[in-house]
Amino acid sequence: MADRLLIVDDEENMRHLLFSVTSRAGFEVALAADGRQALAAVQKDDYDFVLCDLKMPGLDGISFLQQFKAIDTKDTVVIMMSAYGTIDSAVEAMNLGAFDFITKPFKSGEVVLVLQKAAERVKLRRENLLLKKQVLELQGRQGFEAIITGNAAMLALIDAAGKVARYKTSVLITGKSGTGKELFARGIHQASPRRDKSFVAVNCGSIPAELLESEFFGYRKGAFTGADTDRKGLFEQAHQGTLFLDEIGELPAALQVKFLRVLQEEEVRPLGAAAAKKVDVRIIAATAKNLEEEVAENRFRNDLFYRLNVAPFHLPPLRERMDDLPRLAEHFVEKINNTMGCKIKEVADEALQKLMHYDWPGNIRELENTVERAAVLAGNRIIEAAHLPEWGGKTETDMLLQELGTSSLKKAKSIIEKKLIAEVLHSVAGNKSKAADILEISYPSLLAKIKDYGL
Repeated sequence: MADRLLIVDDEENMRHLLFSVTSRAGFEVALAADGRQALAAVQKDDYDFVLCDLKMPGLDGISFLQQFKAIDTKDTVVIMMSAYGTIDSAVEAMNLGAFDFITKPFKSGEVVLVLQKAAERVKLRRENLLLKKQVLELQGRQGFEAIITGNAAMLALIDAAGKVARYKTSVLITGKSGTGKELFARGIHQASPRRDKSFVAVNCGSIPAELLESEFFGYRKGAFTGADTDRKGLFEQAHQGTLFLDEIGELPAALQVKFLRVLQEEEVRPLGAAAAKKVDVRIIAATAKNLEEEVAENRFRNDLFYRLNVAPFHLPPLRERMDDLPRLAEHFVEKINNTMGCKIKEVADEALQKLMHYDWPGNIRELENTVERAAVLAGNRIIEAAHLPEWGGKTETDMLLQELGTSSLKKAKSIIEKKLIAEVLHSVAGNKSKAADILEISYPSLLAKIKDYGL
């Protein structure tokens, strides 16, 4: 389809000349005699290019350019032309958004050349927009769309996280190992206005204690032996983006103080630097520990905990979302087929039942590893129960009794009740009124049980 061009000039002979030249060059051309006609034309139809004279009666070229750019949603290419061109007028036009400025009189080939340059720009812009769209679609699959779930509790968490994602609010994600805390954090980042900036993930427990400060805050050349160049720390690397602090509970006490200062002051001071630097970072922290217990035992600073725990999310273990297991297993089979060249057709019903009757202490990560092992053993066939581990021959009842540590119904009831109350309180950040509503008991009853169980 031909690019659409609007020519705006008060001189009739010039309009006809430009119409003839640009039509032969392959453009679909419309004409306007002044700025007002041009504004009416662009409000009625879309154009790829506008070739506009600077000096016109009524609404001149500069005024047209100002008003057009205020309503233009297509980033249309505007080229200004004038017989009275000066450096000042050219600069003004370019500052207002003109692509180029050509001076009359000009050769017909010169106009076509400028338009062809502009056409190349339009082509590149369209290709960039397409690539950005494709990247965003890919990033979307790295976000919440990558969380395979139909579980009501998980969907509610995702919905709430999507709302929190719009703001810079600090987020604390808790949950057992293998529940997908980093994937959930990436979902928050991708749903946020920071999606085009860096997502920097770090496991706080994997960095040696003596390197933590230089890793997080960076250093200047000569700060210590071996510091041959300046190096940005993780906070600076995540500037205007998101810093994901996995296993935040492993952070040493000395560094917790410095983290608190970064969150409060929004600045870091690299080792060896004379002054601090401002950073704009969204913090998402995660832990498998109960940080409230860590605070009570003086292993984690309460002020840092409150700074991180602004928007808490507790991811349930796989055993609490078993309705997701069939779709997760199917997803992992498809993934393994694509990445390992397997041709597994399906998971047999007997095998699926065996998966459904296991407790999954390693959660989704353990399930993925189990399906991968079974796929390798199954070759290009169906995954059967025989391809799965025996898991010690334990039944669901055996594992429940092992977890409870008692066969007494009375004691088991108390153990389960205590655990459930503790988990609900943790999920609502200690709000007892909300906890009572969720547990469907009265507020006084909840207070009594908290006292009885020493929670």
